[in-house]
Amino acid sequence: MDKRRKKKFHKNKEEKDEKSMTRVLREESEINELEQKKLEMANVNPDEIDSFAKFPLSKYTLLGLKHNGFTVPTKVQRQTLVYSLRGMDVVGAAKTGSGKTLAFIIPLLENLYVKKWSSVDGLGALIITPTRELAYQIFEVLKNVGKSHDFSAGLIIGGKDLKYEWNLISGCNILICTPGRLLHHMLENPDFSCEYVQMLVLDEADQCLSMGFAETMNCILEELPEDRQTMLFSATQTRDVKDLIRAGCKNPVFCSVHEFSKTATPRGLVESYIVCKCEEKFTFLWSFIRHHRKNKILVFMSTCKQAKYMFDIYCKLNAGVPVLCLHGGMNQLRRLAVYDIFCQKENVVLFATDLASRGLDIPAVDWVVQIDCPEDVTTYIHRVGRTARYANSGEAVLVLTPHEEEPMLANLKAKNIEVDRIEVDTSKMSSIHTKMEIILSKNNELKEESVRAFKAYVKSVTLMKDKKVFNVDSIDIDAYARSLGLAVTPRLRFLQNQKKQRPKQTEDTHNWNCSADEKPWKSKFTTLDFGTEDIDEEDFLTSTKKEQAEIIQEEEESSESASFPEDLVVSSKKKPLTKQAVVKKLMKKNIVLNTKIVFNEEGVEVKNPEKQQTSEVAQQLEDQKSGINITQLQEIMKQEDVIDRKLEASKKREQKEIKKRKEMAKKAEEKIEVEDMVEEGDEESDVDERTQNIIDSLPDPDKIYGRKKRDSDSDSDDEVSNKSSDESDDGRGAAESSEDDSSSEESEPEKKVKIR
Repeated sequence: MDKRRKKKFHKNKEEKDEKSMTRVLREESEINELEQKKLEMANVNPDEIDSFAKFPLSKYTLLGLKHNGFTVPTKVQRQTLVYSLRGMDVVGAAKTGSGKTLAFIIPLLENLYVKKWSSVDGLGALIITPTRELAYQIFEVLKNVGKSHDFSAGLIIGGKDLKYEWNLISGCNILICTPGRLLHHMLENPDFSCEYVQMLVLDEADQCLSMGFAETMNCILEELPEDRQTMLFSATQTRDVKDLIRAGCKNPVFCSVHEFSKTATPRGLVESYIVCKCEEKFTFLWSFIRHHRKNKILVFMSTCKQAKYMFDIYCKLNAGVPVLCLHGGMNQLRRLAVYDIFCQKENVVLFATDLASRGLDIPAVDWVVQIDCPEDVTTYIHRVGRTARYANSGEAVLVLTPHEEEPMLANLKAKNIEVDRIEVDTSKMSSIHTKMEIILSKNNELKEESVRAFKAYVKSVTLMKDKKVFNVDSIDIDAYARSLGLAVTPRLRFLQNQKKQRPKQTEDTHNWNCSADEKPWKSKFTTLDFGTEDIDEEDFLTSTKKEQAEIIQEEEESSESASFPEDLVVSSKKKPLTKQAVVKKLMKKNIVLNTKIVFNEEGVEVKNPEKQQTSEVAQQLEDQKSGINITQLQEIMKQEDVIDRKLEASKKREQKEIKKRKEMAKKAEEKIEVEDMVEEGDEESDVDERTQNIIDSLPDPDKIYGRKKRDSDSDSDDEVSNKSSDESDDGRGAAESSEDDSSSEESEPEKKVKIR
């Protein structure tokens, strides 16, 4: 049995080896045929190719294209594949939505397939994009088209787990990445190597090579090998020779498909613009969304804070349509989730920044609304390119202020972009300013967001390069703040500082030369002057120039006639008092700052309080400043502890003596009070004896006036008291009282006889 199993095992192994050998031979023959066809492509007219099968592509690539429904190549794909498949450097420029992603993914897969690239060979192709969303989109297309190939691909973008990427990046054959995260791995990951890169692709190359990524891209390009194939793609591709040399292009072929077309935007795009004031933008946007609830709308804003605030406030206002936001301040996982949700839904509104304007393939976008004017024409082209992709149609609306209208239209016309003006029916406009104010009054966090959005927009306008289009003075700051739901205009310190830096002459000439429509901006909230409340009514009207000159002359004459000492004369132009000047003045006057003065109990100043309780050893070591001797310090501490204990003991003794003195004083006061009380008692007793003697010397009234009359004059209360007093007496008292009563009864008739 063992021999039979061994024979079967050897047979199976031999069959596998034969199959692998035949497969390798077939692949080699196929590769040779492909290379021959590629050489023949030099004589082929690209316009005659009507399917991908006519290109020299491998069966794995054709299978992936077929499964994803890509059968007929677009114009940019036909023009570029003829050169890129032969290993030439290509610079491709085409309108948005023309299929540029496949134009560089197909030659990338074919280049690695022909060179028999495997996981052992490491990194072979590198795709760099300016935004994370675009990198994610390219990665998804590469997974679908290159599904039949054996290459490994990786997505390296910011906001993801760096440790997870650290170990897996070394085994990837194709990397789709953003510049920042790629440079991070190049500098810090020892396992990452770019020595054998065969192809470099820059999608949205004009953005990658711009000033924002200049230093990062220079570091990346220095690490890549020189003998590589380079491909640059963008909708607004520049022909700057310096950028091409930086990217390492060698004799590149320019494939500008739509260079001579009438417009730089897609054919199926309907472009229009409206003119409204800055404070009326959000009223228009609210009304527009309410009338287009069943459409997919993409709203572009200048800053991240504006997009975040619009999303939050529209969630509170209940616009009747799902609302999303996409900006650079969001978490990467949240950004990808929002992108997927927006692609899947049919009726939704997305508030986004220019982050979503570059290269994203969002299906079935009906409207692109640019609520804020784009920075330049290239930004406008990329924004409107999110709709009307491939053979689809779409509409784009640009919102301009009266100041932005003429210069922006002139810039668009210079790039062969014609935009029609449309009017808005004011009867269908509905304001939401009051609703926003009510919501903000109840929600402090949302109010802070509105303040940040307000400041971010004004700052973005001031930082724009094209000053003909963007001018802060043309914006009514107070009205714009109220349009965001703010009752009070926030303070704009950067604007105030900017106006202070301007020379006064330019401000005066600007104010005098302003027309009636273009008034200089003066905010009653941001330029508060609390000193103008006490101005008289006569000063309300400004005087003419002649009157002002006369007043100035009178003031000068009065100042000359007055005799002031030279020290009190103050120059009209005062230099700003800086901290350095204050320090210099204090140094000249020998004033020492931050000094602590210590006084003893007697009120005498202690010059060196730290050394008042030092021991003899410490006083001997005062002059020794270098080094630290631990043994000497221990001796000093022991002696100073003894001194401190003696001081504490003396303090306790003093406190005890003070307590004793207080107690003795209290006792003396108590004795004096007792003596006074005794003396007062003796005086009272003497007074009582004298009064008693006087009372005893007086005659008995009962004997003189009679008992009955005295009883009739007494009250009932006296009788009760007498009874109680009689009851309280002992037996002897009772007998005495009975005798008195009998004697009184006997005397009563005598009294009656005498009266008669």
